[in-house]
Amino acid sequence: MSKYMFLYRAPAQPKAEMTPEEAQERSAAFGAWMAKVGGALVDVGCPFGTSVSVRDDGAEAAALDLIGYSMLEAEDLDEAKAFTVGLPLLAGGTGVCSVEIFELASM
Repeated sequence: MSKYMFLYRAPAQPKAEMTPEEAQERSAAFGAWMAKVGGALVDVGCPFGTSVSVRDDGAEAAALDLIGYSMLEAEDLDEAKAFTVGLPLLAGGTGVCSVEIFELASM
């Protein structure tokens, strides 16, 4: 088994813009996905807060659209990709949101 980092990419939506009902629905949908994934979810992760991107020339820019992460365990990349089925972030069907999946390599 290998560990895979799921990086969630979407336009940031401040919590202040969500109604309590929307926040509860989002939380319930993510909870259902976590239950479905089960023991493969080795680190539920968390949403990202304030961020910055520091460039190799020392310049700073906005850190674009990364909103959180989770870590899963899978046999291979295909199994890791299969865990995205039912992930609420990908339910919109607009092509705006994505999950970037990276196998964590040994050092």
